Amino acid sequence: MSPISIIIPCFNGAATLARALESCLSQREATQLFVVDDGSSDASASIAEAHAMRDARIRLLQMPANGGAARARNWAALHAATPLLAFLDADDEYLPGALAAAHEHMEQHPHEAAIRLDVEYVGFPERLTKHPDFGQYAAVLSNTVPSSLVIRRSAFLALGGFPMDEFFRRHGGEDGALSWTLREIFGQRRFTGAKQVRMHYHEGIHAERFLNIQMGFAEADPATTAETVRCSQAFLDAAVASVKQVRALDLAQPDR
Repeated sequence: MSPISIIIPCFNGAATLARALESCLSQREATQLFVVDDGSSDASASIAEAHAMRDARIRLLQMPANGGAARARNWAALHAATPLLAFLDADDEYLPGALAAAHEHMEQHPHEAAIRLDVEYVGFPERLTKHPDFGQYAAVLSNTVPSSLVIRRSAFLALGGFPMDEFFRRHGGEDGALSWTLREIFGQRRFTGAKQVRMHYHEGIHAERFLNIQMGFAEADPATTAETVRCSQAFLDAAVASVKQVRALDLAQPDR
């Protein structure tokens, strides 16, 4: 049995969810596939249920109310029974062989906590993709966005999952906080040379906001930036303390 569970948080993602699911089902390494309906008012849950009838690997989880993507991802991680977790947004898709490469890497590097897949950015405005620094900032995003992450479940839980601060829910940035924390505590590498995840552009996407600010098309709000740094640092500090505490514990000895 392959050891990867894919987690898809979904809030009103009916327009793209089927595409995301089909890309997951083509990954032979996927044992479980959780769609977390985060209080959608569209047909997202029905689409997930229809796919679940065709493939037993799919399970629909429904949040009682919209709680944000971080909370949805963390809830599904508690249901997963595999040693590896992969996260895919409902408007993204895996490319063929993505999880095979991730699985092989994690098998060959048993002391690494995670691997990042390389992201292909589709449909983004040319003012961004033609910018001379696009490659540099695209790499930063590829090291940050949830859809690029394959991580050991034990490491994910030790970090505390994605931070669920209300500030991050309103403004975004929980993926960046997790990426920073993962890099500082365990390190993270990223595949290069072949694209493995496809991120599709839509208006208002967080990736566009990041690129606009980095490339000088928009200005960052100083107060928002300061609060992002504060919340991210607090998450890092809490994760460091948690991992240190776990490392210091003695393993129970079997009765003799």
